[in-house]
Amino acid sequence: MSRKPGEAHELTVSGLSVRYGESVAVADASLTFTGGEINAVVGPNGAGKSSLLLAAYGSVAATGRVTLDGEEIGGLSAARRAARGLALVPQGRQIFPRLTVRENLQVMVDTLGLSRGEVESALDRFPVLRERARALAGVLSGGEQQMLAVSRALMGSPKALLLDEMSTGLAPLIVAELMDTARRLADEGTVVVVVEPSIGAVRDRLDRGYVLLRGQASDPVAGGRELDAAYQRAMGVTVAGRPEEAVRQAVPPQNQLR
Repeated sequence: MSRKPGEAHELTVSGLSVRYGESVAVADASLTFTGGEINAVVGPNGAGKSSLLLAAYGSVAATGRVTLDGEEIGGLSAARRAARGLALVPQGRQIFPRLTVRENLQVMVDTLGLSRGEVESALDRFPVLRERARALAGVLSGGEQQMLAVSRALMGSPKALLLDEMSTGLAPLIVAELMDTARRLADEGTVVVVVEPSIGAVRDRLDRGYVLLRGQASDPVAGGRELDAAYQRAMGVTVAGRPEEAVRQAVPPQNQLR
């Protein structure tokens, strides 16, 4: 499905399930993320958040459907999904510590067949990257490494950007700068999905999201504060062995988006 200039992109997962042996990490999750908004998936450690993103990106095996702008991409490899416009900043950033900042960006040029000008654009996205272009990535601060990971992921102008625990361990000013970038991307129509174990650092920047608890996803919730409240309710519900009941009770009907 083609998109008109300026029209928001859309990423959808339907009936997505991820298993590791006998363990179920994600259970029949259906979520829709649209451009124009900063989307979030929030849940405690072990809830299946990273597995959800990795499955959408194609890095782990999963059942269910993944569509980007209406095109089914669930059967494609991660590399081919990236070529279709899906980008991931994984937990831990996965930069190349023994390469310089510029060389880290050059890897994407070589991998995706981009123009050399993409490196210059990526360096300009965050001023500190331009200043430290010749520095080894391994000596950058955590915030600088995250900026490098985000800027690298944005090379080639992806349709959707998945951010796995972007704010973890970072100073509030760095998180704010990264979220400013996320807002600009969303406003341009890019799908932005932020996954966090706690949304306190980014709560006021979120437009909508989902609670994920033991692989079960809630209905969508409008607003960062409302999502935070839904998460707290979900964590406070004690329904032994029934996470689907916990996430159902967490989202009152008036906060659900249909």
